[in-house]
Amino acid sequence: MSAVVGTVGPSYRVLVWFIRLVVNTFFRRIEVVGREHVPAEGAVIFAGNHPNALMDGFVVATMCGRRPVHFMANAKLRRYPLMSTFLDTLGAVPVYLRAEHPDAASNEAAFARLFEVLEAGSCMGIFPEGISHTGSQLVRLKTGTARIALAVAARRKVRVTLVPCGLTYTHRHRFRSQALLHFGEPIVVDEEWLEAYATSEVDTVHAFTDHVAGELAKVTLNAPDWETLRFIHAARRLYKPASVHLTPGTYVELSRRFVERYLATAADPDIQRLRGDVEDYQAHLDLLGLQDHHLRESLGVLEAWKGVLWRSVAVIALLPLAIPGALFHLPVGWVAMTAGERLSDDRDDVATLKVITSVLLLPFVYIGAGAVVGLNFELWWGAAVTTVLPLSFLAFIKVVEVQANMTLATLTNLKLSRFSQEVEELRETRSRLVDRVRAVADTHADPSLPRVFSRDDLD
Repeated sequence: MSAVVGTVGPSYRVLVWFIRLVVNTFFRRIEVVGREHVPAEGAVIFAGNHPNALMDGFVVATMCGRRPVHFMANAKLRRYPLMSTFLDTLGAVPVYLRAEHPDAASNEAAFARLFEVLEAGSCMGIFPEGISHTGSQLVRLKTGTARIALAVAARRKVRVTLVPCGLTYTHRHRFRSQALLHFGEPIVVDEEWLEAYATSEVDTVHAFTDHVAGELAKVTLNAPDWETLRFIHAARRLYKPASVHLTPGTYVELSRRFVERYLATAADPDIQRLRGDVEDYQAHLDLLGLQDHHLRESLGVLEAWKGVLWRSVAVIALLPLAIPGALFHLPVGWVAMTAGERLSDDRDDVATLKVITSVLLLPFVYIGAGAVVGLNFELWWGAAVTTVLPLSFLAFIKVVEVQANMTLATLTNLKLSRFSQEVEELRETRSRLVDRVRAVADTHADPSLPRVFSRDDLD
């Protein structure tokens, strides 16, 4: 850990820079909403939902605008020297799960450290759900976050502010997908909270936890179950105009409105009939292996295959640079996969640990390769190798991405041709559903909220 709480050492800066590079490489786009809610100074607790294991902490730490952020981390990760060094450099505070360590005294040092962090005017990060999960809604929050915030504020050395952080991933494990980080309205532990805490500590902790849960729900996407959420996504796709491209923020906001209005009108028989028809349409798409956007417009043969042709040209152009990168990075990939499997049994942790191992190894590999070449030939050759290898890696990543899209487009075009009659019938069904979904959305929309799409967009 840092020797002085709240200071940012060179090792922390370098590691966060590498993590930011990896995060921005893994995700095609990360949209940040509400960064103005993050105080520029003072004690801050970043409290977020937890859908993507260690990656959640990486996104918040690199995108929140404050340095450093001391996250709470499961103490079991410190059993491994590499991971322990990594967490220490980030200033992470180890905590013990109650199920694994029923003795409450195990976390006394952790709480003392967090008190030290906040009272120095620095930041801490925590995920109040307590576990990383893929559920359709927030799980009940643990009370630890509230206890820390209230206890530190009650000592009256600093003013404590809690900032809710909503994390939403379009495809959390898919390379080059998109993510949204939404900072909600800050919750200040003011005199009202402190007076209540002094009067009844237990009741106030539970009340504060419920308040945090309510604010966190405003910046996350929640539905009662996955079936409902799947219907909401299908309806949203039908509602969206083909000419409009959704940002992650608009995607979440529109989905959240659909969930809210659906839950308010779910008892209406017309709404249930619409849900049944939308789900039936989605089931037919799944059966054919197609997606809704494939049916938005009918393309001619040349138009349909033009995208495949251009992707083929891109792959051929990048191959000379990408092939050395692929061969050179295979050993690094093997080490990362092996380390990830051995460090954790949790699927989410394994995926993130592979990324961490790659981040830690690649700089040493590049510098080492450059040094070997420079010592055996000339220094400028070594510098060239060190420079070209990262570019070759990026070219390899781009080739993999383009190749995957090209394969998907080829299979889609073949399916559209083979099932042409079924596709045309589904297009007609889709057209009717679009009208019905938009009519229902227009009827039940909250009049106090501005429309996501204008009438011109929908027309």
